[in-house]
Amino acid sequence: MPHDAPQSGPDLSLTEEAVALGFGGMAPEAVLALREGTGWHHFPSRGAQRFAHLLSLADVDAYLRTDGARNPRVAMADDSRQGSAAVPLEEYALPDGRVDLPRLFHRFDKGASLVLSQFQDTHPPLARFCRGLEKFFLHGLQTNIYLTPPGAQGFRTHYDTHDVLVMQVSGRKRWRVWDKPGMEYPTRNTPWPGDLAAEGEPHTFILEPGAALYIPRGIMHDAATEPGEHSLHITLGFMEICWADMLRQLLTAEEAENVALRHAVPTWRLGGPDGVALLLEQMAERLRGVAGQAQAERVSVMLLDQLNEDRQPLPARGLFLAPLDPAQRLRLADGMHHHVAITPDGLAALHWTGGHIPLTEAQLGWLEALTEGATAAELGEGAPEFLDRLRRDGLLEAA
Repeated sequence: MPHDAPQSGPDLSLTEEAVALGFGGMAPEAVLALREGTGWHHFPSRGAQRFAHLLSLADVDAYLRTDGARNPRVAMADDSRQGSAAVPLEEYALPDGRVDLPRLFHRFDKGASLVLSQFQDTHPPLARFCRGLEKFFLHGLQTNIYLTPPGAQGFRTHYDTHDVLVMQVSGRKRWRVWDKPGMEYPTRNTPWPGDLAAEGEPHTFILEPGAALYIPRGIMHDAATEPGEHSLHITLGFMEICWADMLRQLLTAEEAENVALRHAVPTWRLGGPDGVALLLEQMAERLRGVAGQAQAERVSVMLLDQLNEDRQPLPARGLFLAPLDPAQRLRLADGMHHHVAITPDGLAALHWTGGHIPLTEAQLGWLEALTEGATAAELGEGAPEFLDRLRRDGLLEAA
């Protein structure tokens, strides 16, 4: 992970470019500290066009005219509604979920915000931006797009169940952010407590084009446009896994091999005077049994494999592939998630979206050289065939 990579220069990697863009030039270690803390952070604008290459109003308009513009990818919200702020589907969409553009425009004109979910799946600039940050944080990211008409507010004061980075593309929006969390470290499994009121006085400011706002999960916030001015922003969602989810996955994987986890819980002892003590003893023994080095390594591979499998691959090739040039410098493709895993018997394999590729000792050395860039001629005998396979899978690009 290039956490200590430079943030400027003519040959930025996809990751370096994405971190510099999203976090305003903040040092990589400071970015990691921000993610590990509980405080929000406002990044002032570094130019009104800072995020213009990622998204535009024209991109949104064009998407709405495609067959892919359907609910739940397309939704609307209006805080002036009674009850839920979510606009009923029948007010802007057809029975099959496709947007009904005339009615959607009419609802937008009346003050409803437009919400486009998971937009990185259909918009290549956002896909590449997310991929760069995914390679830095090693978990999935998503982008939701919010277009709010003048003098309107989509959602009421709330908190999110994952960290977010709000990037203002065009227009301006007035934000209120509270310091005290509404809920400490909520997840998707944490029930919303109902009419939760924010505590204390909010920080209020205008998010200008090119500015960004990082808000950790649980922090209360809301946003509204000013009269006469729209707002288009990207909300980047950090889909980090919590310990509870990780432990669920680990226990499921361990059950097949760890016989102690398959033993029955002695419920018949709970009625006795030592029932709870026995339960505690056996529970502690089993938890110790899944907290070793082997389990930590297993979890590491599971999490990286999950990243490979969950995210859309961005192969470094098109439909037609030119013959391999032995003199061309190649490197591992920036846009493809991959990692090398060592099995308990000491064998290595390249894990990627398409599965596993067993590696010989020579191939492992070639992969290490390809991290920086190498030619088939430099790598030597047998390398062209290996490189050609990686190229066919989209795992190599020009260095």
